[in-house]
Amino acid sequence: MASASASASVLVKQPEEVQSHRHLRLLPAIETDKLSDPAYQAYLILRTTFVVAPILFGIDKFFNWMTFWPKYLWIGFPHFLSVSPQDFMYGVGVIEIVAGLGVLLLPRLAPYVVGGWLAGIITDSIINSMAIGGHTLVFWDIALRDFGLMLAALALARLAAKYAPRYLFGWKRS
Repeated sequence: MASASASASVLVKQPEEVQSHRHLRLLPAIETDKLSDPAYQAYLILRTTFVVAPILFGIDKFFNWMTFWPKYLWIGFPHFLSVSPQDFMYGVGVIEIVAGLGVLLLPRLAPYVVGGWLAGIITDSIINSMAIGGHTLVFWDIALRDFGLMLAALALARLAAKYAPRYLFGWKRS
C-alpha cells in the first residue's frame, strides 16, 4: 500500500519549472550561490541603489526636506506647461517614484528608462548653467554627478541582462 500511495503522489507532482510560474513573485530570491561573484554583487548593489534612491528623492519632491528642488529647475520647463516650478517638481517626484518601482519590478528594462531620465536632468542642469552663466548658481557639478549616475544605470541594465530573472512581474514567460 505504501508504494501505491508513493507512486500516486509522484504522479500528482509537477516539475519545479511548471510550479514556479504559477506563483507571483515580485522580488526574486537572492541567489546565494552567486554571492561570491563580484559582478553579481555589483548588480545587487546597483539594483538596490536604483530602487531606493529614486523613491526617496521622489518623495522628497513633495516635501523639500533635503533641498528646495525647484531651484535646480530651468524655468522654461514649467512655463512651457503653464505650471508653477513646485507643481512641476511634484510631477518629477511621481516619475522618480515610478522609476524606482520600475527598477524593482522590471530590472532588465527600467534602468534604461532611468538612464534616459538622468540624461534629461543633465540637459536641464546644462541649460540652467548656461542661462545663468558665470560661476555662481551654476550646476555643472550636478550635471557631472548625474552623468556618473547615468553610466551606473546603464551598467545596471547590462548586469541585469545576465543576473535579473527572465520573467515579467514574477510570472515566467513561456
